[in-house]
Amino acid sequence: MTAVHLSAPDIDPNEVAFFERLAHRWWDEEGPFWPLHKLNRFRVDYIRAQLCRFFAREATAPRPLEGLRLLDIGCGGGLLSEPMARLGAQVTGIEITEKNLRVSRIHADWSGLEIDYRLATVHDLAAAGETFDAVLNMEVVEHVEHLPDFLADCARLVRPGGVMVVATINRTPLAWLMAIIGAERIMGWLPKGTHHYRKLVKPEELMHGLGEQLVPLDRTGVRVNPFNRAFSFSDSMAVNYMMLFRRTAEAGDR
Repeated sequence: MTAVHLSAPDIDPNEVAFFERLAHRWWDEEGPFWPLHKLNRFRVDYIRAQLCRFFAREATAPRPLEGLRLLDIGCGGGLLSEPMARLGAQVTGIEITEKNLRVSRIHADWSGLEIDYRLATVHDLAAAGETFDAVLNMEVVEHVEHLPDFLADCARLVRPGGVMVVATINRTPLAWLMAIIGAERIMGWLPKGTHHYRKLVKPEELMHGLGEQLVPLDRTGVRVNPFNRAFSFSDSMAVNYMMLFRRTAEAGDR
């Protein structure tokens, strides 16, 4: 079957081909995506805590995100979309490759979860005027071309008063050493070519691209212990980091 994927100025065809080749391994916790599985547990806890704090929900409730419309950008095989759905959110997951969507849809069916998976770009949704209470932009921005245009479209997808969570890798010599040389070439934690230094994103570039309406509310560094492969928070954002943004309410919005 011919692989179907979308094309747009901010889509790098080399990145698409790279992840298409690995699509069948998304849910293999011992496969090439094992670091993402480890990271996923950590970032789900962060997202739940931040969204519950912001939307005044009880974090220990069985479905604390009930009723919230949530968008998972670059959902891949659904590793993040599924836990968000289990927490009660009404999840839309978008991808640019049909191969990844087939994996995510099949796994959601097996899991008994209703998730709106779509073959779409952020520009498609922004042009259609869609908005969400929460937008998850996790480990995506370091893989796109024309970053300012991509971020501008992402910002439009957050409803006034809503939030966006972004996770990515800083463009620093330390990040190059640890995330590319160390993780990909020495330890083999990630397939070679997963990241490209020129595409890594500094926090100030992220904030500038999202615009003045997206106000940062929280930021934290993320580190990994190379011995037990556990993730934890860090005061340093020199390598991996996460940020929470709120979209300011426009005139007339409440």
